Amino acid sequence: MNKPFCLKKGDKVAIVSLSRGLLGEDFIKHELELGIKRLENFGLVPIIMPNATKGIKYLEENPRARASDLKEAFQNPEIKGIICAIGGDDTYKIIPYLMEDQEFIEAVKNNPKLFTGFSDSTIDHMMLYRLGLKTFYGPCFLVDLAELDTNMLPYTKYYFEKYFLNEEYFSITSSEVWYSERKTYAPTEIGHPRKENQEIHGFEVLNGCGVISGTLYGGCIESIYEAIVGNRHPNEPEIIKKYNILLKDEEWQDKILFLETCEEKSAPEKLEEMLLTLENEGIFKRIKGLIIGKPSDEIYYEEYKDIYKKLFKDTDIPILYNINFGHAVPRCIIPYGAQATIDYDKKTITIDEPIFKRLKR
Repeated sequence: MNKPFCLKKGDKVAIVSLSRGLLGEDFIKHELELGIKRLENFGLVPIIMPNATKGIKYLEENPRARASDLKEAFQNPEIKGIICAIGGDDTYKIIPYLMEDQEFIEAVKNNPKLFTGFSDSTIDHMMLYRLGLKTFYGPCFLVDLAELDTNMLPYTKYYFEKYFLNEEYFSITSSEVWYSERKTYAPTEIGHPRKENQEIHGFEVLNGCGVISGTLYGGCIESIYEAIVGNRHPNEPEIIKKYNILLKDEEWQDKILFLETCEEKSAPEKLEEMLLTLENEGIFKRIKGLIIGKPSDEIYYEEYKDIYKKLFKDTDIPILYNINFGHAVPRCIIPYGAQATIDYDKKTITIDEPIFKRLKR
């Protein structure tokens, strides 16, 4: 697997809309401006890719345009990082344009660079992983860099700043607070803090014990589920299989699977259905352990716990629950393909290797 270089001041970073085209809508302009200023405060030079702000309708109808932005970002040697604007539900549509483009494939392999995002970006992470690039399931542009408060949320900012470091290892710890979703993201919210809630649970062990080490892989469970069943987009599983996006059979061996639920707050019965679908794919027979994201707004917090306990009670798969990644706020970074150690007795997560290249650029 190929690692990118860490970011440094003066680097250009591309903003891409690979799924829903929110970034181009007028009602988002204040967030676009705020996100650009935040990147500049980090000493970065934001590059809004040509199609990223063409709006919801255009990008929905033109997945080729979305794909071309990602290709251009990888081909441009001056661009050192790529930040997803936000998620959505149809990023899979860009896959044929990219996976049949040898220039794109060569650019990913020869010009590795930081790629960060979550939610529907799960599919992009899996595509890039298939091409041999280690990426980051972490902050995106609109909901993190463009946070409407006076600054990025401290926990999220702490982990975003790791994109500028190349530590030998680091830990993922529980945030002392979590934040409720805003009821509106209108300009009137600029400078207003989110509702802050004290974290009373911390990381919780739902099954198993002991210490495991393995390779991190996963994302939004709704995205993975749809890639398998195609309820929303019937042709999605066909594309996912044709281009070999999801891991298969023995490729799941030694993986630590990280899963989180989206902002739609799937009912517990739906979560059970999604987990059973993954089980039917044979995934849980091979993985070494599970880490599960904090439910957004803590909706169904206990109900989700009960589902995991019920489905895995007769297995030896250890489960660590309530981790701050994905759709819950704030969020850390989960480095795709990195070696990690999970201590289920001490409830700790350690990334065991440098997540960036050591070579000077």
